[in-house]
Amino acid sequence: MNTSPRSLHSLVDKWLAPSATTLIRVTRFGPGSGHNRRYVCVETTRQTGTWSMFFFRHDDGWCVFPPNNKRISLGSPIRITAR
Repeated sequence: MNTSPRSLHSLVDKWLAPSATTLIRVTRFGPGSGHNRRYVCVETTRQTGTWSMFFFRHDDGWCVFPPNNKRISLGSPIRITAR
């Protein structure tokens, strides 16, 4: 598992592979829900159509999946309440 910090720029290069003639633009951004989590939507246009991807800020850099605030693991107590 790669534990080095991931920059938003490096992930855009990896996932959208822009070229010198490709236009990349940020179409949406903002705070995520809780704990000052951030997200960015990046868009590019290719011959096959428009591509958009969301990137999410984690404590150790940017990722293509949203952060989990609490992860359930074996041995974690699960509370079930009746309504």
